[in-house]
Amino acid sequence: MRTYADHEVAVNPPQLRKRTSRILDAIANLCLAVAGVLLVFLIAIFGWLVFGRYVLNNTPTWVEQASLLLVVYVTCLGAAAGVRGNTHLSIDFVREGMPEPFRTIFRYIADLFIVTFGAFMAYQGWGLVMTNLERAIPMIRLSESWRAAPLVICGGLIVFFAVANIVSRLSGNDSDEGN
Repeated sequence: MRTYADHEVAVNPPQLRKRTSRILDAIANLCLAVAGVLLVFLIAIFGWLVFGRYVLNNTPTWVEQASLLLVVYVTCLGAAAGVRGNTHLSIDFVREGMPEPFRTIFRYIADLFIVTFGAFMAYQGWGLVMTNLERAIPMIRLSESWRAAPLVICGGLIVFFAVANIVSRLSGNDSDEGN
């Protein structure tokens, strides 16, 4: 009788790291692609607003609320992708000016702050989603929870990407050297 151990495939850690990195990069790129499409849609609806107001003399009132909703999604998805690419807001000149042991410690501290921030964002966003299910956004009649949903999505992605950065650094693959 054959056991599961007979069919095990040896895991190649460098190959696994590359594959995981490609998957994380693909998720970040998907975030940027969705944000880009939403940005194009945002520009299009503002074009419709101008056309409706000045050509048709009939201002589409839903554009303001829809644009506010789209801006939240674009911003949150871009922020999550920024954490993956280590382009998020950070003051790294202080850290990078320190000797190596302190620099490494402060990189971990920065990542832990990012994880904490993302977790807090997701948790509080979830609370907003759940408390606003019954309220409608004026003019577009969607649940007010749609405005808070990006906080949950972005917070979760921020935690996911920051933890991946920590794991990558712990495994010896320091991908943010100089950032």
